[in-house]
Amino acid sequence: MSDTQVEIRFKRILLKLSGEALMGDTQSGIDPLILKRIAGEIKELSDAGAELAIVIGAGNYFRGSGLAASGIDRVTADHMGMLATIINSLALQDALEQLGMYARVMSAIKINQICEDYIRRRAIRHLEKGRIVIFAAGTGNPFFTTDTAASLRAVEINANLLIKATKVDGVYSADPVRDKSAVRYQQLGYDEVIERKLGVMDTTAVVLCRENSMPLRVLDMMKPGTLMRVARGLDEGTLVC
Repeated sequence: MSDTQVEIRFKRILLKLSGEALMGDTQSGIDPLILKRIAGEIKELSDAGAELAIVIGAGNYFRGSGLAASGIDRVTADHMGMLATIINSLALQDALEQLGMYARVMSAIKINQICEDYIRRRAIRHLEKGRIVIFAAGTGNPFFTTDTAASLRAVEINANLLIKATKVDGVYSADPVRDKSAVRYQQLGYDEVIERKLGVMDTTAVVLCRENSMPLRVLDMMKPGTLMRVARGLDEGTLVC
């Protein structure tokens, strides 16, 4: 049976991609092969009938907090990070369009010679028309991470599920790379994530999910077919709810 013949459980999904996910084996920037593979997974899910929105980080270039630690004014550093997310968003838009998909980049800061301004109702309309919407520039405010932007946008567009795609297949009791005895959690509560300081997302992002009953699934984006399995309601990674 093909993927398009299988009923998906979650109709509207917001996918949070880290900037590092686009790097592949490179030291920084974007690996075209990884970008193409991610776009292919997104297309597969869209073809199955899911409405998809995406938030991308900028860790493949730099983080605002990291720049601030090196001496740059924090507000300036965060604005630089927002611009870097726009670069990543435009790259993903192009990769999707090369696969025949319709994609729109919507920025939280005004840069409308390159992409659309973020307007909630317009974003929902794009989704209803089957377009993939990529939210860029975080929340448009300094001191807020792209994790928080993902939680916020998921709530605003009435998503059924928020997916955080990482390089690890879920949430562990410790760093699985450093601690071989680390145990992967199958399911966690929002408060457990906060109290145990598990680092799934920043606290503001988790609280937004908790206060709006937004289920969060943490998974390994590098594992082929993961997005489709989650959309079908199959167990993958760690569920936070």
